[in-house]
Amino acid sequence: MTQKKDITIYDIAKALNLSTSTISRALKNHHSISKKTIEKVKQAAQDMGYSPNTIAASLRNNKTYTIGVLISRINRPFISALISGIEERAQKSGFNVIITQSNDSYENEINMAQALYNSRVSGIICSLAMETRDTSHFKQFMNKNIPIVFVDRVPKDIETYRVMIDNYSAAYKATKHLIEQGCKRIAHFAGSQYMNIYSERKRGYMEALRDYNLEVNEDLIIPFSTLSYEEGEKATKKLLKMENPPDGIFSANDTTGVSAIQIAKRLNVKVPKELAVIGFNDDPIASIIDPGLSTVTHPAYKMGQTSAEKIVKHLKNALDDDITEVTFLNTEVVVRESSKRN
Repeated sequence: MTQKKDITIYDIAKALNLSTSTISRALKNHHSISKKTIEKVKQAAQDMGYSPNTIAASLRNNKTYTIGVLISRINRPFISALISGIEERAQKSGFNVIITQSNDSYENEINMAQALYNSRVSGIICSLAMETRDTSHFKQFMNKNIPIVFVDRVPKDIETYRVMIDNYSAAYKATKHLIEQGCKRIAHFAGSQYMNIYSERKRGYMEALRDYNLEVNEDLIIPFSTLSYEEGEKATKKLLKMENPPDGIFSANDTTGVSAIQIAKRLNVKVPKELAVIGFNDDPIASIIDPGLSTVTHPAYKMGQTSAEKIVKHLKNALDDDITEVTFLNTEVVVRESSKRN
């Protein structure tokens, strides 16, 4: 089947016996063109199936009004809410959004960053892949003064816009909650320590134990590569088979927190009486699981809105400086049945 040729302003000009400049101005409602001609041109454009090539026009003007979004996994509730916040704010300001995902692969992240750069995005919002150690693939954006906002998973070695939460404080509060419920041996499901958010959550956990004179036991700190449900199952089985198992778990996300609850129930360990569990993110699953999972709120939608706001503000104010503004959003502990002993 032969592909139908796109209709251009040259085709409309030929059909109406008018110049291409007249057609172009008429389609833009230019004041130099009569109302009658504008109506005639627009009707012909509609009848012929013409649609403007906005991408080509934006590339000629060097303004694509497009924000590139590079995230880890689109199927995570936190990421879905983050994207919703970005799109809501971007669309309100007349920007389009291109979404790419790395699936937590460093190699994918490099390729997606290059694809966004080649698409001449006006700005980029990124939450780093779990595997990422080197962030030099973002320098091409900075060299062209294309604004970057790192959100949630932020790098330690690039100073640019960052939108995040105080992961240390949030983790401290979560661990303190378990301590106040009477837990003495608290395990921690730790994300990749190359990631700032997970190293800070581990630091907050350890500091809370020290402040309440509890031992920091490295055997109770379980490293994870992706914080998946399967990893949570494996880690919980390992912990509960210990001679002296933990009586509490602080998980760096809700997915592994949920798996801890389900494995404990399967092994006839009472939650929260024998094992209190608290997660992180307040994903929808946290309120569906039985017992409900205590967790820490993570304002994903607001983080998305704020990230897009930074890009829009930067572009509208035509700022060329490498601005290193860091925005912290608030969190709180949500107590549900999985940790409520008192």
